[in-house]
Amino acid sequence: MERFFKLNEHGTNVRTEIMAGLVTFMTMAYILAVNPTILQATGLSWESIFLATAIAAGVITIAMGLFVNFPVALAPGMGLNAYFATVVLSSQGQFTASMALTAVFISGIIFIILTVTQVRQLLIDAVPDNLKYAITVGIGLFITIIGMKNSGVMTINVEAFRDIAAGAFTPLAGPESVISLGSVRDPNVILVLFGVLLIGVLMALKIRGAILFGMIGTTILAMLMGQVDFGTLTSSSWVPDFTQLNFWDFDFKGVLSAGIVTVVLTFTFVELFDTFGTLIGAADRAGVMKNPEEGRKKVGKAMLVDAVGVSAGAMLGTSTVTAYIESSSGIAAGGRTGLTSVTTGVLFLLALFIMPLVALVPASASNAALIVVGLLMMQSIKKIDFDDMVVAVPAFLTIIAMPFTYNIANGISFGIVSYTILAFIGKLSGKSEHKIHWLMWILFVLVVLRYLFLSE
Repeated sequence: MERFFKLNEHGTNVRTEIMAGLVTFMTMAYILAVNPTILQATGLSWESIFLATAIAAGVITIAMGLFVNFPVALAPGMGLNAYFATVVLSSQGQFTASMALTAVFISGIIFIILTVTQVRQLLIDAVPDNLKYAITVGIGLFITIIGMKNSGVMTINVEAFRDIAAGAFTPLAGPESVISLGSVRDPNVILVLFGVLLIGVLMALKIRGAILFGMIGTTILAMLMGQVDFGTLTSSSWVPDFTQLNFWDFDFKGVLSAGIVTVVLTFTFVELFDTFGTLIGAADRAGVMKNPEEGRKKVGKAMLVDAVGVSAGAMLGTSTVTAYIESSSGIAAGGRTGLTSVTTGVLFLLALFIMPLVALVPASASNAALIVVGLLMMQSIKKIDFDDMVVAVPAFLTIIAMPFTYNIANGISFGIVSYTILAFIGKLSGKSEHKIHWLMWILFVLVVLRYLFLSE
């Protein structure tokens, strides 16, 4: 291990690395319950998603450790899994889960090509940092709304929406409102609010694995309230049944006639910045960037593993696999090499043998985790310069468009178009010096064409 992972060179040892891997697993293990909860709405079985989540997270994270010697873990990404489900559910049967998995697979192939050709790094430089931060914030609000809606904390009045479409709606307080508070007497609402508060308290106390422990605490309360079905302990096998895995469930013929361009580009675009920010942040915290040239090489290799992971995850039957910012918890615990990642990956694979226990976790606990993850993603709003209107307006439009139109692609599109226009006008008038990368013009044209010819 010393020779392979170069532990002494990185100022660490086996014990520290294994403990760091355990900490990373504890902080991101919630995905084992949350991902199946989100994706099963698309028609995929809970069991198949759990197996795909555990295997993809385990194998790709181990690959990151062995091939890159980097303390970063990967798993199906939050936000992208919600977008995956939204695409399928909003299509009213025209876009199936198999077609969505095909779109993810294609986006992974695009990633591999972009990474090998170095175009991926160029795209990252093209989009302004403020817009990248806004995308993260918007996705955070997007998945928060999903958590609140699914748990019943927030209710949506469908009839009111119909009245708006007919031009006969007048906003009123009370039941007639478009969006309102659910019943606080509903057990699911009580549980999700308890879960959010419990996770918040644990985070305030700086307890590692706060989300996981909060979900466990919420599950225990749900048991006491009679809201947990213990039948999974006897009906589910403790030995993984890999025949339930949704392997290579693709529909290439279907996607060719369904217009997947927007879906593929959205998966690609969001993953592009999400992964880059995570990898650069992790590399900096781990001390890799002290040597810029070596750091860039390592991040480049990590991007390639990440790109392969996207397509591999789709082959297994789950949404986009991406690097997790929770990896920073393991780095904070002393993780400096790939041994940390290998440890985390092995623990994900071992989790395959506790599927009946994970199945006990109620949707309310998963929804509480969704809301809190939204909070964590919202923290990027501090980095946006709202005093500069050239970036403030695009950032604002990006943030509000995602949750209010219930579509991540709309937020990204609004941000690209508005920034390009404002920066161009500012440059012409001499009032601002914001640069517009030539790739931004290409993205601008693609977005405009999308709304002119691809939108209904």
